[in-house]
Amino acid sequence: MIRYIILTCLGFVAASTLATWLYGAFAARVQGEDAYALSTEGGHTPLDLKIGAVTAAHPGKSGLHLLDQNLDAFAARGLSARQAGRSLDLMYYIWHEDLTGRLLLSEVLAAAERGVRVRMLIDDIGTSHTGDAMIALAHHPQIEIRLFNPTRARAGGLRRGIEMALRAFSVTRRMHNKAWIVDGRLAILGGRNIGDEYFDAAEDTNFRDMDVLAIGPVVRQTEQVFDDYWNSGVALPLDKLSPLQNPAAALEKIAPGLRAALSETGARPYLKRLAERLSLLDPGTEQTDWMSSARIIADPPQKALGQGGENWLMHELLPVFEGAQKRIEITSPYFIPGDLGTAKLAALAARGVSVSILTNSLAATDVAAVHGGYARYRVPLLEAGIKLWELRPEAQKNDFSLRGSSRASLHTKAFTVDGRSGFIGSMNLDPRSTSLNTEMGVLFDSAALAAKMDAVWQSETDPEHSYAVQLTSQGRLSWSTRRNGETVRYDQEPDTSWLRRLVARVIGLLPLESQL
Repeated sequence: MIRYIILTCLGFVAASTLATWLYGAFAARVQGEDAYALSTEGGHTPLDLKIGAVTAAHPGKSGLHLLDQNLDAFAARGLSARQAGRSLDLMYYIWHEDLTGRLLLSEVLAAAERGVRVRMLIDDIGTSHTGDAMIALAHHPQIEIRLFNPTRARAGGLRRGIEMALRAFSVTRRMHNKAWIVDGRLAILGGRNIGDEYFDAAEDTNFRDMDVLAIGPVVRQTEQVFDDYWNSGVALPLDKLSPLQNPAAALEKIAPGLRAALSETGARPYLKRLAERLSLLDPGTEQTDWMSSARIIADPPQKALGQGGENWLMHELLPVFEGAQKRIEITSPYFIPGDLGTAKLAALAARGVSVSILTNSLAATDVAAVHGGYARYRVPLLEAGIKLWELRPEAQKNDFSLRGSSRASLHTKAFTVDGRSGFIGSMNLDPRSTSLNTEMGVLFDSAALAAKMDAVWQSETDPEHSYAVQLTSQGRLSWSTRRNGETVRYDQEPDTSWLRRLVARVIGLLPLESQL
């Protein structure tokens, strides 16, 4: 029996090694030519004219505009695509071909047909098999789409599953970055992917999230990150992975459907918001906060190969955390600090820093497994004097939802320090973001922008919207919130079934934390 197990393990290792080698040879054969962001020098696109003069008046400074409302986040992407005259460089972990995904794809196609060069970099796992529209667009002469760390098997769940099993050590490493770059003049960065749940159009649950619209030097920094990933060799052209016998026919077939998305009844609120929010792209508004300190921080793409750069963002962020003097407020939907992170946060609290954390409740999270990993750290954090809030799943009264969803889930990845420094990006404070996924975001020093983020924080942690997690005198967990003006307390995970609690508890006991 032992001999059989040993031979089976050796056989799997040999098969995995061979599969990895064959994949590397395939990737080297099909990877596209290097390409880089287009120069803005002497440009005359609408965004050149609108933004160029304003940034010239703020030499060395970047302007950041907070996008905390989901419809505004959609409008900023749609409006900027409509005004693109030179280039669209888009990188995302997820791009669904649902209502909002198709609306934005229609804007991408319209830009390409105006002659705009489009580069789209999408994580392969995040797309859950590439849809027909994406494959067809990858064959458009003005559009190139690359998939990050893709499987060779494009069709058939069995073949794809076998390949993922054989490449298990590399296939779990994903590109979690998010960036929307237009004409080299503006960039949208933060936590939102492309899909209905990020723009208040989902039927079940919509995410609370946060982006920034950036102009100035940080845009060039974002382009450099994009180029590094685009030319990394880990990103492979979709048209080589999924070739078409008749690309022109495929494009002719999908184009009317994408354009028709603009006429759907469900699209009306989004098109209305596009018309109403033209000022989103006006860099002269008082909503833009100017600063010389803003900079993009990002993991290198080699992190996805397990080569260097591990914990790269944490090397950048830890000094900011440790430099806190008065308070630090962290928002992370998937929060698993680990023993080391718990100790560092406890050390901050021990020297008098007010440490506050907002994450999802078990009722609100879309990944119960992650909650199971987080739960074991609640008591040590609370014993150290750290404040914990968990978002309730109900949508706030002023939330807009196209499909009538009444549920909310936290997706913001951000923090502020001492009401001045801050970060908005794609990185959760969990082992997967720290060690496996690649991440990016914008780090800044601006009291004005931090104040806007703090206002969002105060709203999210209001007792009407979140549970305050506390320890009783017996050392047990309790949750308190306010409903209809009355304080309500719970002695177990609120608003959850026994089965959901059991699943989270069991997963929390398993040795899976490094993958969560």
